[in-house]
Parts: sequence; structure tokens; C-alpha cells
Amino acid sequence: MLLNICSSPISHRNPLFLSNFNNPTSIFPPKSKTHLPKSHISTNLSTLSNQTFDGTKNRALLRNKRYPYNRTQALAGFDFGSFESVLEASAVLTAIIVVHETGHFLAASLQGIHVSKFAIGFGPILAKFNSNNVEYSLRAFPLGGFVGFPDNDPDSGIPVDDKNLLKNRPILDRVIVVSAGIVANVIFAYAIIFTQVVSVGLPVQESFPGVLVPDVKSFSAASRDGLLPGDVILAVDGNELSNSGSDSVSKVVDVVKRNPEHNVLLRIERGKENFEIRITPDKSFDGTGRIGVQLSPNVRFSKVRPKNIPETLSFAGREFFGLSYNVLDSLKQTFLNFSQTASKVAGPVAIIAVGAEVARSNTDGLYQFAALLNLNLAVINLLPLPALDGGTLALILLEAVRGGRKLPLEVEQGIMSSGIMLVLFLGLFLIVKDTLNLDFIKEML
Repeated sequence: MLLNICSSPISHRNPLFLSNFNNPTSIFPPKSKTHLPKSHISTNLSTLSNQTFDGTKNRALLRNKRYPYNRTQALAGFDFGSFESVLEASAVLTAIIVVHETGHFLAASLQGIHVSKFAIGFGPILAKFNSNNVEYSLRAFPLGGFVGFPDNDPDSGIPVDDKNLLKNRPILDRVIVVSAGIVANVIFAYAIIFTQVVSVGLPVQESFPGVLVPDVKSFSAASRDGLLPGDVILAVDGNELSNSGSDSVSKVVDVVKRNPEHNVLLRIERGKENFEIRITPDKSFDGTGRIGVQLSPNVRFSKVRPKNIPETLSFAGREFFGLSYNVLDSLKQTFLNFSQTASKVAGPVAIIAVGAEVARSNTDGLYQFAALLNLNLAVINLLPLPALDGGTLALILLEAVRGGRKLPLEVEQGIMSSGIMLVLFLGLFLIVKDTLNLDFIKEML
């Protein structure tokens, strides 16, 4: 996220795709006015997904082990699904943005700092009203928002040396305003988890030995040799499978891939029956074996509800810190193994597709989807990069190190403008990539 404090009016924008792309003042600010777009365009899908496999290759499915649903769908691309689920996912995303912007707005207003605009969405104004010298607006594209500050706006009628302009406030006051959006998202994430614990309970995953077969493709080797959806593979070629989840899945995948056109012995549990079958994997184009199934850890979900307030706080706290660790670890892996994880960075199209899949599978899963997204965006926005809140905080801290001397205005504008350009191009790339990866788009091409 970006809070631009070096141009006027200062705008904190939060787009989930490109904002005012056709307006050059969005990128190269003139001396009097500009609206720098605010980046909220990417998250990391690895915190929202687990791995499930078919017999040929790994396929990422939208299945987090914490989500209380067990629907499997092979996603060569993304699938929006029903219109209702898309609306639910979009509503979650918009709520997160509004909460973030409200954090900035309240942090400024409660300190008496002048605020000129609060917008939900971006682009053309659909509706607006004015209250206490603040323009509140609803804009055409709801996947974004911004808070505007009239720091160098000649039309505001506010003297440039007014102590209540954000740029004239002490460093601590500005740090509070810039970081308030991140804090708001973290608090909102905890509130979502707390609400989930109280209202529907906390999903608990119990692991069982073996590997589940959620789906079998028609006319595949598995279908031909008698494997059915719902079967559990307990052993492969005499090797027992534990309840280690993804490790057991990998063992089955490895054996299948190593044995094209050779018999593989599977011990199967089907209901109360326990028997063995032999499957001959087909040979795929790369020479490896495939049997045409989806595999997932053999897990079941139940819900635990707290009995009292201390237990409620304990459940919510453990879940909150667990999800926070997942987000931080995912971000670390993204940077350490960027070439392998770059494909998991997602824009708004993919985020909504993930949320829509969660909503279709089980509405309860939206709680953790929303909490994960809040935490993910809060952490990403702490990064000291131009166009993010962390970048603005870095400039303020540099000012503190320099004894209160700000960088020249042209230098700050150059840093922020270059960051905005990078974010805009990244956003455009992610939108195009994710859109082309939608199932119905791929079918049309």
C-alpha cells in the first residue's frame, strides 16, 4: 500500500488493479495536484493453498489444511464458479480494503490532521457527499480505495504552513498515520478469527493413514483397473502409507511416475472392505507414469467450540499466531526461492477466484480466507518498497536519521513515482496472467 506524503493532494490508494492508468498525473505528478495510485495488487497464493496431486504432476488446489472443507477440484487454471461465490469473495476483498483505508483516515482525523477525501473504489465517481470538508465517494471500480490529504493543494484554501497538514506534523504523528492501515488489517484479522471461534467453532484437522482419492478421471488407468472416487490407498507396492499427509501423497506419486506401463500394487480401503488391486500406469508424453487420479491427504475436519471466555481467547490466539506464522514463512520462502514461487504471486483476479472456490466449498472457509488475506496484505505492506506503506515509513525514518531534514521533494517524488510505475506494470501483468489462466478463458482460446 502507498501513502504518498510528498505531493498534493496526498493520496493513499489501495487498488487491486490499475488505477487511473490513462491519467498521466497518476504517475508523473505536477507541482500542484496528483493522485498516486496505491498498490494492493498482489498476495502470495502459497499461504492460501496446499498441494494435491494427480498421477502425472503436482497440481496446486485451493485447499488450505486449516480450511474446514474437503472439496477437491483440479485447477489447471482458476475457476470463478457461481456469481454468488464471486460476490462473496469480492465483498471480503472490498471489506479488507475499506478497513485498511479507515485505519489511515481515523489515525489522521483523531490527531486533527486535515483529510480531503475518502473513497471506496477508484475511477469515475458514482456517488459522493461532503461532510466536514471531506469528500466521501463511491467509485466505479470497488476493488480499491484511497484517503486524500490536501498538503500542497492550492485549491484547498489551507495555508501551506498549517500545522495540521500531514507534511507539517512531527515524525511520530506521520508514522502513526502511515502504519494505521497495517494495524487495522491485523486487528481485523484477529476479529475475524475471534468471530469464527465464537460463531462456528475452530476447524480441527485429524489425519488418518493412507491417501484419499477424491476423483478418478474417466477412461484413465485408474478407472480401467478398478479404482473409485472415495477410495483410500493404504499401501503401495507393499509399503505402508502413514498419516503424514503430503509425504504419503508424494510417495504414491513417485511410485506411479517411476512405473509407466508396469504393474503397481495398491492396497485399498473402500468402506469396510480392505483389498489389493493392480494398476498399470499409462505412459505420458514425458515418459513418466500416470493413472489419472487426484490425491489428497487422508484427513477429516471437525469443529471445536470454546466452553468459556478464556478458552475462546486461547483458541483465537493460537489460530491467529498460527496463520501469522504461515504468512511470514510463505513470504520468506517467496524471497528465498523466488524462481520457484513467483508463479504463486496473485493479483485481484486470482484472489477472487480463490475466494470464490472457498465460498463454494464451505462458507465457513471465508473466515480464514479473509483472515489470511488481511495478514498477507499487512505483511506485504510493511516491506520497505516504494508504493507500499513500508516504503513511506522508510522515508520517514530516513528523515529521522537525518535529524529531521527531509529529502528534497523532487527526490521523494522520483522514488515514489518509480515505485508506482513498477507496481502498475506488475498489476497489469498479474491481471492479464490471472485472467488468461481462468478456466473459461482457456476454453475459449
